[in-house]
Amino acid sequence: MTLSQSAGSPEAPQACVGLSDAWRHLPSHLRLWVVAVLGLAADLWSKHWAFTSLDPDPERSWVIIRHVMRFQRSLNTGALFGLGKGMTPVFIAASVLALGFVLFLFRHSTRDRRSLHVGLGLVLAGALGNLYDRTFMQADVVRYDAGAVQHTIVGRIVSGPDERGLLIGHWPEGSQPRFIPAARNPQIRRQGVVRDFIKMEPSIPIGSWRIDIWPWVFNIADALLVVGVGLLMLNFWWDRRAEKAAGPPDACGASVG
Repeated sequence: MTLSQSAGSPEAPQACVGLSDAWRHLPSHLRLWVVAVLGLAADLWSKHWAFTSLDPDPERSWVIIRHVMRFQRSLNTGALFGLGKGMTPVFIAASVLALGFVLFLFRHSTRDRRSLHVGLGLVLAGALGNLYDRTFMQADVVRYDAGAVQHTIVGRIVSGPDERGLLIGHWPEGSQPRFIPAARNPQIRRQGVVRDFIKMEPSIPIGSWRIDIWPWVFNIADALLVVGVGLLMLNFWWDRRAEKAAGPPDACGASVG
C-alpha cells in the first residue's frame, strides 16, 4: 500500500495509534512510572531524614562542602524556592492541574519519546512530593508586630495563646520555644508547608557585603521539577526544529519531505 492510499484509508488512524501511542506501550509506562516512583520515594525519604536527624538550629546545620552546600532545615509556606508565601490552596490546585497536564502529555506522546517520558516522570515525582507536604504537613504560622514591621515565625505552638502570649518552637518537635508576648499582637494560622533542607552557599563578595548567588533553601522535589521541566523544554524545542525542517505530515503524523 502506498503512502497516499494509507492516508486515504479509514483504517489508517487505528493502525497508526497501535504503532505510536505511548499509552498502550509498556516500556513507555515503565519509563514514566519508575522514574516517578523512585523520585517521589527519594524526596519523601530525604525530607523525613532531614527533619528527624538534622539540628533545627541553622547555626548547627550539616556542612557538606564548606562555602558551597549545607543541609539546613527550613519550612516553606510558598511554592518553588519560597515564592508566593501563604497561597497554599492555590498551589495545591495548581499541582493537581500540573499532574493532569503531565498525564495529558504522556497520553498524546509516541513510544519513541524516551527523554520526554523521563522528564514527565521527574515532573510527576516533584509535583507529588511537594503536594504531599502541602496537604499533610501542617505547621503554625505566627505573624507579630516588631516595631514598624511584622515578623513571621513558622513552627509549632507549644503553649498558648493566652492573655500573656504564646510559645512557638521548631516544627515538628516544638523544641527551643520562643515567647511572643500578647502585646505584639500575634496572628496565628495553620497551613500546609513544604519541608526544605538543601542550602547552596556560593556568594559574590562586594566590599564588606556578600550576595548569595542562590539564596533559597530547596528539596529533592524542587530539583526534580527543575530538571524535568528542562527536559520538557528541550523536547518542545526539538519538536519545533523538526517541524520547521520537515515537510507536511502523513496520516500517522510522520513528516514527508
